[in-house]
Amino acid sequence: MSQAQEETQEEAQRGAQRVPRIAVSVVTMGNRPAEVDALLTSVAKQDVAPARIVIVGNGCPLPEFAERLGLPGEVTAIELDENLGCPGGRNVGLARLREFGDVDVVVELDDDGLLVDADVLRTVRDLYAARPRLGIVGFRIADEHGETQRRHVPRVGAKDPMRGGPVTGFLGGGHALSMAMLAETGDWAAEFFFAHEETDLAWRAIDAGWTVLYEPALLLQHPKTSPARHAIYYRVTARNRVWLTRRRLPLPLIPVHLGVWMVLTLLRTRSAGGLKAWFGGFAEGLRQSGGERRPMSWRTVWRLTRLGRPPVI
Repeated sequence: MSQAQEETQEEAQRGAQRVPRIAVSVVTMGNRPAEVDALLTSVAKQDVAPARIVIVGNGCPLPEFAERLGLPGEVTAIELDENLGCPGGRNVGLARLREFGDVDVVVELDDDGLLVDADVLRTVRDLYAARPRLGIVGFRIADEHGETQRRHVPRVGAKDPMRGGPVTGFLGGGHALSMAMLAETGDWAAEFFFAHEETDLAWRAIDAGWTVLYEPALLLQHPKTSPARHAIYYRVTARNRVWLTRRRLPLPLIPVHLGVWMVLTLLRTRSAGGLKAWFGGFAEGLRQSGGERRPMSWRTVWRLTRLGRPPVI
């Protein structure tokens, strides 16, 4: 082989190494079998097949998916004896992927979501291939009519769900995570169980110098819902808000952030029972530890502010 051919081959090998290997991870509690089937069928129709698929039964048994739905790649089913919450279940999937050691980016999807387009995984792959410090990519969430709820647009006061770019947070329903980023930041805050775990991870990513990107071309179809549908919503939202600030904010910003959210909660909440649960959760967050304190730098505070969401809002 000539020197020119060797150089060409080496360049091709380096190019192949730069193509991120994609995995898909889904956590389910076993109460949405039809939705999980539809989601996995949409994964099977992607024009770039995932290297691995991990399905976590969060306190529930799992059926055989691979042969029945014609799924590509290697499918790993993990059945947990107890429900560890959304972040805890996702951490189990991440741990298994880390053991395999052959995945660069994991796409995590809600079990009642649906990938409408066939190029979602290819788009994710190309985004990460082009940006070495891309940590998190948030998907656009829209219902079956194409409508995106206001709370699903990751910018303060934003109305246009089609405006992409760097942001300070992302939606747990559909997103992609760099495994290299997670090696620096750590995984999901399992203590949270539900609510605000995305903000915690996004703040850690940005503090470590990674980019959080909202890409509206990546669509996850998801039924229109209210977070208050969960019985524990008011309590854990308040508790985790306190934990989030105690874990991540510089000390002077903690009372500011919590004060702002207390006022907003009083203005927004119409349910006396909801307010009682919220203040109970708030007190719980003050009494109990929410995990290790690793506050962000003031440089990160400024970066979040420049991106449109200072960490007191």
